[in-house]
Amino acid sequence: MDVDDFKNGQTILIDKPLNWTSFQVVNKLRWAIRNKFHIKKIKVGHAGTLDPLATGLLVICTGKFTKKINQLQAETKEYTGTFTLGATTPSFDLETEIDKSFPISHLTDKIIKDTTKSFLGEIDQVPPLYSAIKKDGVRLYELARKGETTEIKSRKTTIYEFEITKIETPKVNFRVVCSKGTYIRSLANDFGKELKTGAHLSALRRTKSGNLHVGSAVTPEDFIKTLD
Repeated sequence: MDVDDFKNGQTILIDKPLNWTSFQVVNKLRWAIRNKFHIKKIKVGHAGTLDPLATGLLVICTGKFTKKINQLQAETKEYTGTFTLGATTPSFDLETEIDKSFPISHLTDKIIKDTTKSFLGEIDQVPPLYSAIKKDGVRLYELARKGETTEIKSRKTTIYEFEITKIETPKVNFRVVCSKGTYIRSLANDFGKELKTGAHLSALRRTKSGNLHVGSAVTPEDFIKTLD
């Protein structure tokens, strides 16, 4: 590929590494393309943020294809991951320390699996306080890290499939197919409440976005090697 290919538009499937922000991936690819072709500017964006503690499919668009980002963001997503039962965290994942613990002795495999049915279809979901949503121009996670609390309105989201794939209490592995804007961290927290205990998200991987699959994705480093 040459520079015109990237300016006219490319869709790049990246397998986002753990502890990288989505923004860091975009910056890395933008720098690599600019450096390779000795150009000052190239549009690069992603179609749907992944948290630093998540891995998996990040859809990157370049050049004229950045106009397709809203369309790509609207696609149905598939995730796999792990909930840890019996404990909650303020961020609903491992970004923050456990703040409360709960008994789990009342739980059986059947109860855990049956509870997924409560979340199928359209649901009201409150996004995590530790999220990139803006309130009065400030991202919620910035307020949360300062210890400030704020009221967050619930949003409609749709869970198409919710499957428990493995149970090794307190760890529960899952697969979820959901609509745009679903917070799997919030799903973990709500799942814990429904089980009359607590839960937080301890691993997450995005495996699909629409018809795009993480099996076709490459790491940022491997993409940069293809430029050479």
